[in-house]
Amino acid sequence: MPSAGVPPVGARLRQARLERGMSLRGLAREIGVSASLVSQIETGKSQPSVSTLYAITTALAISVESLFDTPAEAVQESPLVAGATVMHALAAFAADPGRRIGPLVGAGERETIELDSGVVWERLGHVPGTDVDFLLVTYRPGGSSSSSGGLMRHAGTEYGYLTSGELVLTLGFDEHTLRPGDAVCFESTTPHRYRNDSAEPAVGVWFVFSQNSS
Repeated sequence: MPSAGVPPVGARLRQARLERGMSLRGLAREIGVSASLVSQIETGKSQPSVSTLYAITTALAISVESLFDTPAEAVQESPLVAGATVMHALAAFAADPGRRIGPLVGAGERETIELDSGVVWERLGHVPGTDVDFLLVTYRPGGSSSSSGGLMRHAGTEYGYLTSGELVLTLGFDEHTLRPGDAVCFESTTPHRYRNDSAEPAVGVWFVFSQNSS
């Protein structure tokens, strides 16, 4: 497997939009951004922020997890998502040893998505047929989940554990400073935002469990 490959996120989002028959302007109106920004994201000229990425995937009814997949992997998984058991998913998973991302993912094998505002997501693993984002998340100094400073909300339940640095979580009307060893969990429909005000990267492990899309 390629080391830390960056998948074509914009192209994947464009494909999902076209498959749903949604216009570029229609998607932009749906998530409250300019059509120009959506176009730049789809063509790879701009990277979405965490909040914008969740808004787009929610509007398109796709999972954030699917953005890490290769096109062949996505096709192979599609029959499993509807109602396959975990055992069936694991059997299909093992059928392609050349494209395995588990049960062990080495430090140099993680697939990576670079987002706007100094945020990096690295996929730690995935079981086909499940809607779980299992990520090593890095917020670089000054990094934030929303470049505009707004709060985001999306489907799912969020669990996070900070391993190094400091991260400020705004959750509803409250603000919390996470330090190494601190953990958080909350319904992702609660308005929230992460930001790193320190001079050191903030790194942690995050799980987002989605009811439909992440």
